[in-house]
Formats: sequence, C-alpha cells, structure tokens
Amino acid sequence: MTTPAPPTSAVHLTAAGVSLILDAPERNLPRVAYWGAALGDIDDAALTSIGVLNTPSFSGGTVDGPAHVSLLTEPSTGWPGSAGLLGSREGRAWTTAFQVTDHNLTHDAATGTQRSTWHAEDTDAALTLTLVVELTAAGVVQVSATLTNAGEETYQLDHLGLALPVPRSATEILDFTGRWARERAPQRRPFLVGSHVREAVRGKPGHDSSYLTIAGPSGFGFRHGDVRAVHVAWSGNQRVTAEKTYTGEQVIRGGEYFHPGEQRLQPGASYTTPTVLGVWSGQGLDGVSARFHEQMRTRDRYPTTPRPVTINVWEAVYFDHRLDRLVDLADRAADLGVERYVLDDGWFGSRRDDTSGLGDWQISPDVWPDDTLRQLADHVHSRGMEFGIWFEPEMINPDSELARNHPEWVLKPQGRMPREARQQQVLNLAHPDAYAYVLDAMSTVIADLNVDYIKWDHNRDLLESGSQQTGTAFVHEQTLAAYRLLDDLRARFATLEIESCSGGGARMDWGILQRTDRVWASDCIDAHERQAIQRWTTLMVPPELMGSHVGDGRAHTTGRMHDLDYRAGTALFGHFGIEWDLAKAADDDVERLRGWIDRYKQMRPLLHGGTVVRADTGDAAGSDGDAILVHGVVSPQQDDALFAIVATDRPDSWPIGRLTLPGLDPQATYRVSVEFAPDAMAEVRRQPGWWKQPVEVSGAVLGQVGLYAPELNPDTLALVRVTKVS
Repeated sequence: MTTPAPPTSAVHLTAAGVSLILDAPERNLPRVAYWGAALGDIDDAALTSIGVLNTPSFSGGTVDGPAHVSLLTEPSTGWPGSAGLLGSREGRAWTTAFQVTDHNLTHDAATGTQRSTWHAEDTDAALTLTLVVELTAAGVVQVSATLTNAGEETYQLDHLGLALPVPRSATEILDFTGRWARERAPQRRPFLVGSHVREAVRGKPGHDSSYLTIAGPSGFGFRHGDVRAVHVAWSGNQRVTAEKTYTGEQVIRGGEYFHPGEQRLQPGASYTTPTVLGVWSGQGLDGVSARFHEQMRTRDRYPTTPRPVTINVWEAVYFDHRLDRLVDLADRAADLGVERYVLDDGWFGSRRDDTSGLGDWQISPDVWPDDTLRQLADHVHSRGMEFGIWFEPEMINPDSELARNHPEWVLKPQGRMPREARQQQVLNLAHPDAYAYVLDAMSTVIADLNVDYIKWDHNRDLLESGSQQTGTAFVHEQTLAAYRLLDDLRARFATLEIESCSGGGARMDWGILQRTDRVWASDCIDAHERQAIQRWTTLMVPPELMGSHVGDGRAHTTGRMHDLDYRAGTALFGHFGIEWDLAKAADDDVERLRGWIDRYKQMRPLLHGGTVVRADTGDAAGSDGDAILVHGVVSPQQDDALFAIVATDRPDSWPIGRLTLPGLDPQATYRVSVEFAPDAMAEVRRQPGWWKQPVEVSGAVLGQVGLYAPELNPDTLALVRVTKVS
C-alpha cells in the first residue's frame, strides 16, 4: 500500500516498540526528529509539534539559525561537521543543497516493513537523490540512497555516507578491532568532539572490522543502557564515523569507502549505497542482539532444517588427502552422529600446499585418481551425511594454470603486481570470461559430486586491486561480482548451503550474511579465545549461523590445552561441529564427544530459536568481572532456558557476588537444576546451596537477585537448565 504525502510533512514509522519520526522542514533532506522507544499513536498535529520541538536554539559564532541534521549531512543547511556527500565535476559542483520534491509511504503487509521514500534534487549541482528509510517488523532501521548524475558531465563520487543521530546522553562508543584468530575484540572510548573514523580499505571488513558502532551512556552493558548500534551492510571497503560537532550534535555515519577515481558517474548513471542498519535498544546490548537476530531470521531462504553436526577435516589432515584416511574419518564421524562432512583445501589442481593451484578448480588426478573423490563423496552420502567441499573462488595463485593462461584476469594496478599475500593474488570476477569460468568450474564439481555444502574462503586482502582493462580501482565491482556469483550458484542449486569463511571471521557483515547459511567466526577454535569471540559475534549473528567446532586437546592456533568438556560446551552455543583427527582421540574422549553431540541435537530447537542473553557480571564481581561469564539462550515462550557459567580465569577473591540469569519471565516460577558439571571442580560441600539440589524460584529473583556462582577452575564451564514450573 502506497500513501502519497506532502514533501515537508512528518512521517511516523513504528514497530516492535520503536518509533522513528522523519521530517523535512523547508524541503531540506529528511532528518530524524526522533528515534527510540515507541510513542504510541500520534496524530498529524502532534507530529508537527515534535518537529518544532526538534528545532534547537543556536549560539553566536554559527550560521544564522539552527543547523539541519539530515540523513545526508550538508554544509548548506548549517551542519558544521563532515559532509555526507563528497564529490565534484573536476572541482565544480563540490557542495550540494538538495530540496525534497516528493515522498511516499509504503507498507509491506507480508513482511511488516514500513518504507518512507524521499526524492530530492539539486539543480545547480545537476544531481538527484532518492533516500529510502525502512523500519522492519523487528524494529531495525534500514537506510539507503541512490545518487543520479542528471548533468552532462562526469561526476566523480568520493563518498556517500548516511547518518543516524545519537542523543547527547550517549557519552561512550563501543566498536571492535582484532586480528587473525582474534576477531571482534571490543574497545570503548568517550564520545568526544571530533570524529572517530573506522575505515576498511583492504577489500573486506577485515579481521579488525569495527563490526558494530554502538553509542550509549557511559558504562552501558548487556542488560542496561539506552543504546544505538549502526552497521554497514557491505562486504567490501567501508567507512564508519562517529562524529560530534562543537555544537553538540552527534551522528554515526556509514557508507562505502572509494579509492581515488573508483566511482565516476557518467551522465544518467546512478550509484546506490549499501544499506546502513540502525538498531535502538532501551535494554542494553542484549536488546540489540534480539532485534538483529529476529530480523535475520526473516531473511529469504533462511535455513529451516536443524543445523547439522558438522565435521571439517582441515585440522585433522590439512593437505594430506588420502582416500583411506578420509574414509576412516567419515566412518568415525558417522558413528558419532555427525550429519555433515566437509573436505577442505587441497583436492584440486596442483594444490599440495598453499603455494600453488588456486584457481584450477578441477579435481586433481594426482591426489584423486580414477574417480576416487567421487567414491569419497558417495561413501559420505551412504553413511547418511551431507558432503561439503572447500573453494576460494575470488583468489588465484600465480603458480597455477589459470594464472599462466589468463594473466589478464588478475586484479592489479597498471605496470606492476601487488605484493602477494599467502602466495595469492585476486581474480577479477567482474571480468565476464573469468566469471563464467569460475561459475562453470564450480558448478561442474558441485553437480558431479552431488555437493550439499560449500565452505567459501577468502584469505587475502584486496590491496591495490585494480582492473587491467580500465586502470581504475575495482573493489566495488569485485564485491558486486562476488555477490552475483553467490546468487547464481544458489539459483542453480536450490538446496546448496554456503559457509562464508574469510581467513576466519574477516568478512562478517550483513551483506554476506544475506547470501550464506553459516559464517566461520574465527580460525581459532581454542575454547578460551572462542568464549570472547562468540560472545561478541552473536551481537549480530544468530547462533545457528555461527560455526563453532570442537578441536584437538591442544589448540592448533594457540597451543593451549583444554578438557574436552570445555571445548564442547563452548561449541554448543553455535552451529556445533568437529575439527579433529578422531583416529587419534582417546576412547573416553570419543564417548564424551558422543554425549555432547546428543546434547546438541536434543537442545537445537532451544539454542537456535531462542533469545541470546548475557549477564553483566562485572557489577557483581568487581575487578574480577571478566573471570566469570554468564550467557545463555531463553526460549521465545520463556518456559525453557540453558545458561553457561564460564570461568575464564581465577578470581582474586571468593566468593564473588551473585550472578543473574537474565531474560526470564519475572512473574513465572522456574526450576533451576545443573545440566552439566565439570569433573575438575571444588567438592560439592563447598558449592552454594542451589548447586546441591534443584530449587524453584521466580524469574524476578533469578534476573535481579541472582545466584552465587559455583567454584570452577579456570577454563571450565557448567551448564544450568531453567524450566518453567508455573
């Protein structure tokens, strides 16, 4: 349903406890007059009043009149900060003053999404702009823009970032950094005057991705704080800025990052931004998670079958591909109840290590002679498991037949090759012939082996990635081509599932999540590291999409030793899998692993359909707040929950304060019982009273008063089951 409206009228979008009010006074581009808790029914007069209330006073030393802070910030409206649009025509038309020409409201009854579309033009700059603002049924704000060159000369677009406002009560910023095998490490800073700029310039968000930029009151946590989170749904280069002007206005702006000259709009051409997502929560970071997860679960072609227990053979065999060994691993996995078997890197071309063969997507006759890879795939299927295989379609080894035959398909600046990374260069998927080759080669393998699942890797950064044909930077086009390849493969193979891996979790964004069925959070499966990585990854990614594996006793990335129960209990709260040479596992560990697989299967509906919650343990434990963590999943009906109490370190003092179990119905009565207790812990007589026998208590007590923690050794965890009694 579409409703026309006058260009300057205010618009109220509301859903899932959120209100978003937009207006466009004096036909300026729309601004957010309000974004926060739902305001209820508002008539036109009240909407107009809100717009008036949103007009502040102004001080001396500024332009005459208050600044207009629109979704696309413009200096022409008095905005004293960074312009949202940067570009020019050979130095001219470098500033804009867009005027709204019309807008309309649309409501999608099928999805519950409300859409406000605004059209504007700047006749002097010869540009037109369409802004689309959506509020989904989950309360997620989605903003995008299309800029069109209406002039007769080329317009070079340098940046187009869309800004969502942040109230002045938000005095702290949380975003993320990291490195390989240590992704999504949180960092906080005061929200001060100036710009906090995070740029991803290496062709993907990166291991050091900002991931989410979240603003709220100082000390906001998982269960408290009025917070707003912003994310750029794009798998290529991006720029996110948290900016506070000297006049006190605060915005978080997001958009694509362009290399010089990368985006030149010819007359009549258009550019559409990535979608910028915004989430408001009045209940801290868990409220952010709940909205993102609800929105993701409504995605088209979202996985609906129980997430299969997966074994990936990488850390079991690496490049040592032998039929007998891999068949034995498949049999051991099937006997344990594994449901998906994934053959990793090394099955194609000359790929005996990571120095050659990448791009030659034909089964290696040296490693797999006489159709033996098909025999492996058939054997896996005969044991009732899905068969998966590894690809890295966007990359190429210089030492490959493909590179020797088609050097023109490599992305590079004119005159030289970029420095290699992991002995790789980048294949230009936007080249029609290269694209056709990769699509057909992958399709042949998928069809011949009846592949059910692809592990899609992306190991190197896109440094100096330029088109040999145009001489220009080519990250934007490469990103779109990667999306197209994913879409085309899914169209050709209706039941194919795809995991996004990027040297671990270096391409973790809403854009890639719309096209894949699983993400690999990190190449590190050390349970100690994974507790933090998974804690923060699930701020946006639902647990059923986050691959989490049980590895060897000694972690391959860190060398740490952990008990099987800690490794498996950590993996339980994601999409559970194994990355381990089971032939070398002790019999006791095999039986324990069987028990964890059974527990995962039994709890899948809860773990993958409930609400993720995390307790703010720092308030109870003081400086030892990070030593004891509490996280869990609560069913949608709030009648069942599973919590993990995790000791990541040894607290300085004991006992620490009470730990709350959040997310339960405060009016209901629950039975609290121990689901799993580690072998190595203090004797039972030293544990708190509730640990020794099940207790019944209200959700209000569990969520507000809490329980004393059991005494756990470092790098162990306990599971607590909470079920509704009345």
